[in-house]
Amino acid sequence: MLKIKKGDNVIIIAGKDKGTQSEVLSVFPSENRVLVDKVNMVTRHVKPTQGGKKGERIKKEAPIHISNVMLVDPGTKNKTRVGFRTDDKGVKIRVAKKSGKDLA
Repeated sequence: MLKIKKGDNVIIIAGKDKGTQSEVLSVFPSENRVLVDKVNMVTRHVKPTQGGKKGERIKKEAPIHISNVMLVDPGTKNKTRVGFRTDDKGVKIRVAKKSGKDLA
């Protein structure tokens, strides 16, 4: 089970975008990868079509491994690990390890 979800605010801890803080756009659990906004930008070449559309180069995000990102603690705004706890109704809740605050 992955501890990072879509919409989470994360910080990049390894690679060319190290130190960048951004939002998770999507998660690929089978590949252990996440797509983060404005991180790991790659250039894709698009061929021209017969319909009149010109060929161009498009910059877009590529997925990065989940081990290269850490969640941003909502309280301290620093990177933190993610833990779990269960409430009195038996519902599993994600918790920031540094501050102990619940994560949405």
